[in-house]
Amino acid sequence: MKKLDLYILRKFLGTFFFAILLIISISVVFDVTEKIDNFFEHGAPLKAIVFDYYKNFVPYFANLFTPLFVFIAVIFFTSKMAYQTEIIAILSSGVSFRRMMFPYFLGAAIIGLFSFLLGGYVIPPANQTRIQFENVYVKNKPARGLEKIHMQIEPGVFVYMDKYRTYSGRGDYFSMEKYDGKELVSKLSARYAEFDSTSGKWGLRDYVLREFSDGVEHKISAGSKVDTLIPNVTPKDFKEERKYFEMMTNTELDAYIEAQRARGVGNLEEFLIEKYKRIASPFSAFILTLIGVSLASRKVRGGMGLHIGVGIALSFSYILFMTISTTFAVNGNMNPMLAVWLPNIVFTAIAFYLYIKAPK
Repeated sequence: MKKLDLYILRKFLGTFFFAILLIISISVVFDVTEKIDNFFEHGAPLKAIVFDYYKNFVPYFANLFTPLFVFIAVIFFTSKMAYQTEIIAILSSGVSFRRMMFPYFLGAAIIGLFSFLLGGYVIPPANQTRIQFENVYVKNKPARGLEKIHMQIEPGVFVYMDKYRTYSGRGDYFSMEKYDGKELVSKLSARYAEFDSTSGKWGLRDYVLREFSDGVEHKISAGSKVDTLIPNVTPKDFKEERKYFEMMTNTELDAYIEAQRARGVGNLEEFLIEKYKRIASPFSAFILTLIGVSLASRKVRGGMGLHIGVGIALSFSYILFMTISTTFAVNGNMNPMLAVWLPNIVFTAIAFYLYIKAPK
């Protein structure tokens, strides 16, 4: 690697991490100002505020702002180089524009890998602690479980609970129905079901089992207590948080999606979107870097301010595009993979157009 490559790489990473540090510092100040009354009202310990909340708040928002600040960092220091005629000097020395992109893409690769590891393996467990802190000390909302649960646990097998209480691990008015095609084979009902984490079984209290043949009930049995293994069902399936996928690592997310598919469960769009986002987002670093260099390497009237203005406009249009496309996917109107990758595809085309038009 040449001195020029190291010079550009240092500028890139230095500007990026400085910008991220600055925006995170501002975000923390605003967040403290907004939530300080909640902290005092609910008696949040200082240690918990610092280590349970803000220690996990910082990586979450750093990763959230990464695509935007990759773009802004590239625009800022490349525009500065252009107006100090450094770009002209580099190209005049015989270095091609393509060759000049090498340290930029190396920087984008480092940031992309950092973002992938952070989003896939560091932030999810941190989110568990952060969200739990918010529920207790900010929203004052203890985990209460879900109501009116009706889910398919495997093809032809359906489970119903009137209410699941997270704090006690108990589900009220449990029933499990098995079907052969459209014909009901059996129905197991209980006053409540309680999960035993040691045995991995559910304890049913005051249960009744009805078995059917050709639509006619031919056997009934009942009792006060029975332990049974309900396939593919554990308390984590009744998490109250809508964004439970934010607390799963990549490995856990893949396993969860496969388990739900094995059950025959649909409506996995939010989980699939999260899975594909964790891959597509790091790639956006390369796309936005190419756009940023292509835009900022040319001197134009308006100076650095124009470059930064155009850069911010394109960044927010990228984020808006991503939000709109994922909304369509959640509503079932678009394939989740296409929804997540479509902004990257469109902005890749824009990047190549700008690259062709960039000064060589």
